[in-house]
Amino acid sequence: MKKYLIILILIIPYFISIAQNKKIDSLIILINTDKEDTNKVNHLNNVCKEYIKTNEYHNGLSYGKQALELAKSLEFKKGIASSYNNIGIIYWQQSNYPETLKNYFAALKIREEIKDKLGIGNSYINIGLVYKHQFIYPKALEYGLKALKIKEELGDKNGIGACYTNIGNIYYAQFSYAKALEYYLKDMKLCNEIGNKKGLSACYANIGSVYADQADYPKALEYFLKSLQIRKEIIDKEGEGLCYHSLSNLYNKQANYKLAIQYADSCLQTTKEIGDIDTERLAYESLAATYSKINKYKEAYEAHVKFKQLTDSIFNADNSKQLGDLKTQFEVEKKEAELKIKSEAEQEKLKAIANEENKRQQVIIASVAGVLVVVIIFSLFLYKRFKITHRQKAVIEKQKVLVDKAYEELHEKNKEVLDSIHYAKRIQTALITSEKYIHNSLNRLMGKN
Repeated sequence: MKKYLIILILIIPYFISIAQNKKIDSLIILINTDKEDTNKVNHLNNVCKEYIKTNEYHNGLSYGKQALELAKSLEFKKGIASSYNNIGIIYWQQSNYPETLKNYFAALKIREEIKDKLGIGNSYINIGLVYKHQFIYPKALEYGLKALKIKEELGDKNGIGACYTNIGNIYYAQFSYAKALEYYLKDMKLCNEIGNKKGLSACYANIGSVYADQADYPKALEYFLKSLQIRKEIIDKEGEGLCYHSLSNLYNKQANYKLAIQYADSCLQTTKEIGDIDTERLAYESLAATYSKINKYKEAYEAHVKFKQLTDSIFNADNSKQLGDLKTQFEVEKKEAELKIKSEAEQEKLKAIANEENKRQQVIIASVAGVLVVVIIFSLFLYKRFKITHRQKAVIEKQKVLVDKAYEELHEKNKEVLDSIHYAKRIQTALITSEKYIHNSLNRLMGKN
């Protein structure tokens, strides 16, 4: 039974490789028939990802750059960001950290422009990993916590688990074992909940490292072997190499140098197979330490030289300077973009204010013009009324003169009539005997009789 199991384990990668190659072939057929559009960009990026899975980084880089060029010509921002991210992953696998960071920052910039929250979170994770491997722990923790916040907001459990692991690794690198274990256990619980085997294998390996550093070797061995078992099951060569390295170090601490060398050799074989330079150099470091303890100084020296050569190729001064320059460049570009946006916003604001002021002035001008029109119309009306009144007044004046003249004439006539009446009365008075006189005269005559 064990024999068949070994055979099965050996042939599984072969069938997986065939399946992956078929997928790549199918995608390439699509690319050859695609129009120069966004579909072709997506297919090119997918081929790039498949080559990354098969550790064929040269081919992956070729398709990633084709995808980037086409996406730029189409101004397909999501495709541009994906291309930068894929290219960054390839450089990451090759331990070319300056180029990795350059592409990761380029992807982040685009994702921020298009407000791709999921993509931003992934970029934060990737950038944090680069800083962690460069021992820039404050920046690594900053980006790790930024990523965790976004993943929690999105409810992305796989992403949350990845953030737990990354943050735990940063604390572990700084010997904060309690904090590291806190995040590793959080991740382990989450991975069990969602059935994330790859994540769970990483958790086991990380927890094993904490126990190993605290000299709890049985616990460390338990978790390392759990991790190795899962990584073999899921064909995770990179993780398998890391497990071999961890086991080599563990047996070295326990003075079991035979097993330490055996696992270091397994680590070298696996990492060289997939081109994992970073873990390969660590395997040489383990061999150098083990050989020196068993007085094999020639082998120890040779292993140390190889370790130093690989380390220098990754962490030389030029690379560190490039990383710093890339970070500064990104932050400067981001600040310039923010200032540009702010400037554009201010200009828009000023433009809006100017438009409002212009509208207000137009309203005022229209209002004043309206008032003037009303005043002019009213003035014309008043002027017309004035002319009519003036004419009426002239007529009235004429009529008054005529009336006065008629009145004077009438008064003169009345006076003449009255004078005539008075004169006639005086005559009448003089001619007619008064009644009293006649009465008295009658009385006298009657008395005489």
